[in-house]
Amino acid sequence: MIRFLTAGESHGKGLTTIVEGFPSNIKVEKEIIDFHLARRQMGYGRGGRMKIEKDKAEILSGIRFQKTLGSPISLWIENKDWANWIEKMDPEGKVPINEKITLPRPGHADLVGVSKYNLPDIRNSIERSSARETAARVAAGSIARIYLEYFGITIGSFVESIGGVYSKNSDEINSLFDNNLPKDFDAWKLSERTDLSSVRVFDQDHEDRIVRKIKSAKKKGDTLGGTFITVVSGLPVGLGSFVHYDTKLDADLAHTIMSINAVKGVEIGTGFKSADSYGSESHDIITLEESTFSRGSNRAGGIEGGISTGLPIIIRGAMKPIATLMSPINAVDLSTMEAAESRRERSDFVAVPACAVIAESMVAWTIAEHIIKKFGGDSIEEALDNYKLYNKKLFARIKKNFK
Repeated sequence: MIRFLTAGESHGKGLTTIVEGFPSNIKVEKEIIDFHLARRQMGYGRGGRMKIEKDKAEILSGIRFQKTLGSPISLWIENKDWANWIEKMDPEGKVPINEKITLPRPGHADLVGVSKYNLPDIRNSIERSSARETAARVAAGSIARIYLEYFGITIGSFVESIGGVYSKNSDEINSLFDNNLPKDFDAWKLSERTDLSSVRVFDQDHEDRIVRKIKSAKKKGDTLGGTFITVVSGLPVGLGSFVHYDTKLDADLAHTIMSINAVKGVEIGTGFKSADSYGSESHDIITLEESTFSRGSNRAGGIEGGISTGLPIIIRGAMKPIATLMSPINAVDLSTMEAAESRRERSDFVAVPACAVIAESMVAWTIAEHIIKKFGGDSIEEALDNYKLYNKKLFARIKKNFK
């Protein structure tokens, strides 16, 4: 099975990613990894760190002449801000005088981190719990995206709302749930369109209203969260399983989205809305089209019984507001155990557009994991042969079994 491991601190020398389990002969162009790393840094409302970092991946192992070897792939992303933090973050140095952080931020991992790991300085908790680590995830997820494209599987996303500001036009979202999509629907096209927006939305009016809300929050020294939607297209039927609790595709996707910093909610398909609907309004009728089963709608979000239906997978995530506030709320100073305003730390005001890009990479990883689990293959050629044979005979097998 595939897996990845990340290492590194927010203001350390850099981030390391080790990716293991992909078959050989996948063509990997570094420019594609760098492209998605740059997308992660975009979005109106980001903080000063984005002006310093220009994330690029260095491939250290596992790829030769742009082809995977089947061995572990290691990637390195330099932290350019390290030059400003050498004294504070030196692995071999001593703690500078008066540098210990004692004021935790409500909503961040500051207090729970020092409590769990018995740390004498909140800085030790901040560094690893920072969303900077997600750059390494995007690098790993980019390898997964490249792999999935061999199977015609693509992933895209868009921002649905920021600070409670939604679009006045719901056609884009409705077309997903109504299954009113062209047969050659490509989820990546969603990202191509929304990447043109500073907040990754579809229409100018929506963008303008969100930007005004962000400006208002910045003026108050406050932050905003929002919701985003991630979509996967080109999937086969049969990824995941209902046999065990830990083999369900939707459960794995929920986990992968919830693992992203500041995400506090996730739903598949119409999710929570279906809890308020009749069954007749919630489930998707089954249709037969050109020797292929389909659905009259896609309220299930492309998954039934923990198994992919072949329709696009639709995932909605909810990101809470950034925990660092320029107008801080109250906390307790751990050095005096007295009430005090929480500490300010350089941060974003809004990161929902970036969160959606990170979600693409995490979803790509989970889908790739299920593709490899089902179709195997030590080389990409073997995996594709298995995949093509499965798809070719799928409908015929069903028809034969029920004849």
